[in-house]
Amino acid sequence: MDLVAPWQRSRLPILFHHGIGASAGIWTGWRPALADAHRLVTFDMRGYGRSNLPQADFSWSLDLLVEDLFAVADAAGLERFHLVGESIGGTVALAAALARPARIATLTVSNGAHLGASIQRVEAWRRQLDEGGSKGWSDAFLRDRFHDDALSAERRAWFAAEQEKWPRDSILNALGVLIGTDLTPRLGEIRCPVLLLHPDGSPFIPVSVVAELLKGLLDGELNVFGRSRHGLPFSHAAQCAQALRTFLDSRQAD
Repeated sequence: MDLVAPWQRSRLPILFHHGIGASAGIWTGWRPALADAHRLVTFDMRGYGRSNLPQADFSWSLDLLVEDLFAVADAAGLERFHLVGESIGGTVALAAALARPARIATLTVSNGAHLGASIQRVEAWRRQLDEGGSKGWSDAFLRDRFHDDALSAERRAWFAAEQEKWPRDSILNALGVLIGTDLTPRLGEIRCPVLLLHPDGSPFIPVSVVAELLKGLLDGELNVFGRSRHGLPFSHAAQCAQALRTFLDSRQAD
């Protein structure tokens, strides 16, 4: 999406990577704060929506998701860009900054971390899917994402409908990528400025984990949003986008 006025010098584009259960549409609320100066590129991650839907026995990996991200960047003509990732997309974004640092100008991680999921969460999600299908799993996940009063009825219904479209195998295989992931030893290799946006009430990633992530970075900032859960980039879209715009402007990052 490119809404930059033709007479204005366009700054570097921003590529967005959503997480499990979400879709490219969650970034809609970020546009007003960013689209006047940056071309915005969104996509559906592997296993969902407009992207490739692998067979159940396909071998997923973090390296594969990183290559997917750069394949999208290449297809969109992005040589160097700002990168934003949420949840597993944040972990992929951290790995991408390590894999090809010259291409990432700045990195923003929302409700994500350098540490992966536990086998217990995989088993809990598997039970939810077995017992209630994608809708049962989604209903439970919505409570982890949002406080009851966080969204209008229309926005909650839209998000729920998007989440329920996720195939069972994609949910479990994507989550499986995170099992055992630990980027701690390599955090000091990330040279670009990093903005961390985190909810105060994620049931998956405590603030203490993100504080440890911040400690391992050479150049990082952490914003913690009160009364928010794991759906932070959707429930607090305007606030998150403004934090990113302020971060980019303060760093004079193209």
